[in-house]
Amino acid sequence: MLRRRFCAPVLPILLALTVSLVAPAAPHAQSGVSIGKSGLPVPRFVTLKSKKVNVRVGPGQDYKVSWIFTRPGLPIEIVQEFDNWRRVRDAEGEMGWVFHSLLSGVRSGVVAPWGQDEPEPVRRRPDRNARASALLQPGVVARVDTCKNGWCRVSGDNYRGWIDQQSLWGVYPDEEFD
Repeated sequence: MLRRRFCAPVLPILLALTVSLVAPAAPHAQSGVSIGKSGLPVPRFVTLKSKKVNVRVGPGQDYKVSWIFTRPGLPIEIVQEFDNWRRVRDAEGEMGWVFHSLLSGVRSGVVAPWGQDEPEPVRRRPDRNARASALLQPGVVARVDTCKNGWCRVSGDNYRGWIDQQSLWGVYPDEEFD
């Protein structure tokens, strides 16, 4: 499990306030990118810095904690900024607010979190015909070093190579970076 839930009830007034602060954001969409108050693009992917990250129902410490992320390096998508708070979306589509200092610009991706049962091959070269150097199960978090031409170079404790960009949550479909 990528996160731990506790604290499910939310006051309707608090929920209405949170919803009114939120501009809709299209999931996995590079179109509609704007520049946030931080000077960085929104939406964008980042990772969690800490082993314990509280996700709140609103942008402030006075808001209830909805759940806690317990996996450092997990990719999340920033969909909104408010002062030092970032509204984030996880691979399961859940959203909440996280304090900015708990996030890192290091990139990672979750391998096929949408329910595939088949492992994804990590190839020696960015080519479907290249030999696989590893097979990653759905849900594995891999560091993403670069993406280009539909392939991402990933690495982990015992592997390094290229994976089809469409097999990762944590990078946009046509995103390229070094």
